[in-house]
Amino acid sequence: MKFAVQVRDFCILLKHNTINLVYIKQIIRSSSSIGANFIVANENLGKQDLLMRLKISRKEAKETAFWFNLLVVDNIEKIESLKKEAGELRKIFSAIINKLK
Repeated sequence: MKFAVQVRDFCILLKHNTINLVYIKQIIRSSSSIGANFIVANENLGKQDLLMRLKISRKEAKETAFWFNLLVVDNIEKIESLKKEAGELRKIFSAIINKLK
């Protein structure tokens, strides 16, 4: 959730031109989906459901980093920090998935 809030707050500050609006919508969706799927994964509906939700969270982290690459921004440092965080989340989900297999 913390990551989704950081992304949301960053996107509020971006230039809302025609190009960025499309990417901002995608970034908001994918970054918030990471935490949402993780929360659902913890509902203990079985190992297969857990793995599927964790894989979705990992996929959304990858997608979020992709959309960051397409934004037109002035603050490169902040976007690099958020991309790094998305990468760290992906690695965390990968580690959990590998331990569950």
